[in-house]
Amino acid sequence: MKRVLKWAAIVLLVIIAAVGGFAAYVAIRGIPSYEPHVVEFKVVSTPERIAHGRNLAMMLCVHCHTDPITRQLTGTKLLDLPAEFGTAYSKNITQDREHGIGNWSNSEIVYLLRTGIHPKTGKFVPPWMPKFPRVSDEDMASIISFLRSDDPLVAAQPVVNKEGEPTFLAKMLCYIAFKPLDYPSAPIPVPDTTDKVAYGKYLALGVLDCWTCHSGDFKKMDMVNPEKSFEFFAGGNVMLDANGHEIPTTNITSDKRHGIGAWKEADFVRALRTGIKPDGTPMRFPMVRMPQLSDHAISSIYAYLLTTPAIPKPRQEPPPYTIPTNASAGMKAYYKYSCQRCHGESGLGIADLQLAGKKYSADSTLIDVIKHPSKYWPDTYMPEWESTVSDQEYTDLAVYVRELGKKSGR
Repeated sequence: MKRVLKWAAIVLLVIIAAVGGFAAYVAIRGIPSYEPHVVEFKVVSTPERIAHGRNLAMMLCVHCHTDPITRQLTGTKLLDLPAEFGTAYSKNITQDREHGIGNWSNSEIVYLLRTGIHPKTGKFVPPWMPKFPRVSDEDMASIISFLRSDDPLVAAQPVVNKEGEPTFLAKMLCYIAFKPLDYPSAPIPVPDTTDKVAYGKYLALGVLDCWTCHSGDFKKMDMVNPEKSFEFFAGGNVMLDANGHEIPTTNITSDKRHGIGAWKEADFVRALRTGIKPDGTPMRFPMVRMPQLSDHAISSIYAYLLTTPAIPKPRQEPPPYTIPTNASAGMKAYYKYSCQRCHGESGLGIADLQLAGKKYSADSTLIDVIKHPSKYWPDTYMPEWESTVSDQEYTDLAVYVRELGKKSGR
């Protein structure tokens, strides 16, 4: 018996030493690197591809890579990254040759987007940057055409990239759960857009990556087989708003009580197009509206989601904000409509609201900007508030926006 206990103790010590050694290796080495491969991807830019690529980039790249100060894709802190993964910054993807992607080839861009491996350094891009192994070659060519275009968003800017600070958990997951994806062995065709379920699946899983945020746990995602992910589309992943407050993602399975099974197609189209849900409340940041999608594309996503397994997982409400009891009417409206979740409590979140008061000196203009934001910025993520906010609240919000600008001293 003593011999058995002795050997058991030795085995236990060996296991502890091995685990400890691996943990130390992960902590010291950090995010792993791999040998990048050379691939060939040719792109012929056309006006149609540039326009389509811009629409795709507005949904896939702009949200994370836009700096609210430069208003270009020069990179910024990822405000919605869950705290358990640490801090991270998106990269400068303008055409600057030193700090951006101006000296990258088309093939290198595609290689990174499809595999997650940096084509020049071999460094693995952590899971907070989406990978696109299922995006068609045509859509990929359109994205690259936009990145090479003369659009002001991607004009060269020599903004130095900032390095993030991933937690030990994030580093460990990059060794045991999140691995680089294989580069496709054959061309990826555009799906049949007349088959709404197939097209919706392509958009939800391949292009927009809806499943990653709306599944149950980032740590249990299956990048190769999304449908096998934990609580597929049932929500619950904890993300952050512009102030670092927790926002659990929503159940969008076919469940009629907790998901979108009871929604009408028109409800779903309106929500993604305007940012307003059937109950009249805005979608919660970091979820934003997608005006770039056609009604057909949105209805196709809806058709596909209705085919997903219904998971009766209740919606999780985020912790409420506390505002002063003597808050102004404008501040109350600002928090009532969740403006702070995007714009930040100071007015500087994913978009710079602090200078709006100076930019729109007339109250009538500022109110119109709040009421009809897409009239001023067609690609804006800001919800369309028409018929949702009262006339008095528009006036109160305009006053409060000016107060935020004065407090900032800008």
